[in-house]
Amino acid sequence: MNQTNISREQAWELLKKYNQDPFHLQHALTVEGVMQWFASELGYADEAQYWAIVGLLHDIDFEQFPSEHCLKAPELLRAGGVGENIIHAVCSHGFELTVDIKPEHTMEKILYAVDELTGLIWAVAIMRPSKSVQDLELKSVKKKFKTLNFAAGCSRPIIEKGAAMLGWDLDFLIEKTILAMRSCEQNIRGF
Repeated sequence: MNQTNISREQAWELLKKYNQDPFHLQHALTVEGVMQWFASELGYADEAQYWAIVGLLHDIDFEQFPSEHCLKAPELLRAGGVGENIIHAVCSHGFELTVDIKPEHTMEKILYAVDELTGLIWAVAIMRPSKSVQDLELKSVKKKFKTLNFAAGCSRPIIEKGAAMLGWDLDFLIEKTILAMRSCEQNIRGF
């Protein structure tokens, strides 16, 4: 079982040491909530805090060191007292982009798949009258997924590769990620 040697509060403070942009903090909170939901949904409830902390810290180096994303993270995380298991998981979401650390465990594959996808889903949600994922449906996300100039920074090939790593079809991944985001939207909006 994977455990964390850092509390959620410590992880949040460490993240905020290197990230102040509300957009980046909201993304970290989104991925944290999504990872926690998937842990419970897939039978890893005893590791939910670990999955969540990995999600929270996954982009720790992105705001200050975008050209060294996933390369600078180990240094920042080690300085914050974070364990090597979390460092490996965080860095694996940069597989074949900036690092050669392949996502191995289910949790790492989910992080790889949902990182970009959560951004796309939020972009679709804020275009809706409700500006929420609560009433967002798969068909709306799929339509925008095919529109490559919409949320162009959200890599469709990475999302597709993440789904393939998990052995899931794209619709299943999107649908589950929408449900995961519904579970944490209230907390994220309130931060």
